[in-house]
Amino acid sequence: MEQINKTLLSKGSVDLDMPDTETDALFSDVLTQACAEVKPVSSVLLIPPDITRFHSRAGILTGIACRELGRAGIAVTVLPALGTHVPLNAAERERMFPGVAEQLFRVHDWRSDIAELGRIEREWVENTTGGAVSYDWPVQVNKLLLQGGFDLIISPGQVVPHEVIGMANHSKNIFVGTGGKEAIDKSHFAGAAYGMEKIMGRADTPVRAMFDEGMRRYGHKLPPVLFVQTVISARSETEAAVSGKPRGSLATRGLFCGFGRECFEQAAALSRLVNVDLLSEPIQKAVVYLEPEEFRSTWLGNKAVYRTRMAMADDGELIIIAPALERFGEDPSIDALIRKHGYRPAEVIKEKVISDPELANSLSAAAHLIHGSSENRFTVRYCPGPGISRREIESVGFEWGDINEVMSCYDVTKLPTGWNTASSNKNERFFFVPNPALGLWALQKDFI
Repeated sequence: MEQINKTLLSKGSVDLDMPDTETDALFSDVLTQACAEVKPVSSVLLIPPDITRFHSRAGILTGIACRELGRAGIAVTVLPALGTHVPLNAAERERMFPGVAEQLFRVHDWRSDIAELGRIEREWVENTTGGAVSYDWPVQVNKLLLQGGFDLIISPGQVVPHEVIGMANHSKNIFVGTGGKEAIDKSHFAGAAYGMEKIMGRADTPVRAMFDEGMRRYGHKLPPVLFVQTVISARSETEAAVSGKPRGSLATRGLFCGFGRECFEQAAALSRLVNVDLLSEPIQKAVVYLEPEEFRSTWLGNKAVYRTRMAMADDGELIIIAPALERFGEDPSIDALIRKHGYRPAEVIKEKVISDPELANSLSAAAHLIHGSSENRFTVRYCPGPGISRREIESVGFEWGDINEVMSCYDVTKLPTGWNTASSNKNERFFFVPNPALGLWALQKDFI
């Protein structure tokens, strides 16, 4: 059936701090409206993000949906939008989705559980990317979306700046989160070849256009999709004091729900205001902390590079404190490719794609290698815990740092986000980012 186009909820502002009780009440009402639009509804597929988007509030929203739909006698299945990520373990599932029954969950396998809805021709993709790539693009989803007998799909998640598509979520959650290898490879490489700096923090990009076109052409093959978009940012010190929450704790700034694209556009506009930090001067030294429960690979942890690269000074230094780092890729074959080629400038990786058939057959890995490079402009110094060695860090093109030594200089438990001065290091001025997944940092003069 044709996708519905209707906005059901738009609430958000830069100073909103929506309590969970209000989120619960508003989303519960949205669920009632959505089921009335699609009626009759007997079976629903929920597609939330995984633990790597823990702060999205999607876990809370999933729990609300399971509770409310269950009360209405509607069967629920939960398919986390893993994309290329590893499946959640039991502890991660309980942390992300407390109280949601284990038997409701299914695991997406991006290499085998795939159905193709159709293809977008090479000429369209080439024209849309300005000639950055020249290939067709398959519109792929997990086969459960087509064969599961669902009346409604609900896709909750956070809209936040993203290195591949510009602003995360909406149809990306469907076509990447439940997509297949070819679709993920080609979409990721299209963004990398087009240029990350021209994409991040923007709602309309070539890769977003690919996903929108996929939904426009082939969305009728899917059940109606209800998009539930959150916008999240850290509380200021004043807000934290007023709310009684810890400094740096996260506030829900917006909740936008609906069928169609408008709810995404509204969320992206708000995210641009609260998640993009435009600086008046370049960062000579940045310190980024990777939370252990969220970041165990450079595949995820390189958000520290992606999200700060546009603000880093030439010849600057990016220090990444990564206590739980244990691997490069989320997938053994991609991990091997990262170890083989390392994080190199875009032109080097593009040449390797031409010369190495294995890398050419894993374009998402190639895109990741481009994204993780400083383009030889600044130093990237990884400071890992015991899970990965100095030799391994240096073998992929990064500098290595002693985590104990670095943490004695930079107390990540006390530092506020932004500019700081380290009295322990000759009053050195540096910029601190406690979680790179929550924003984008760029120079005001370059961000148009």
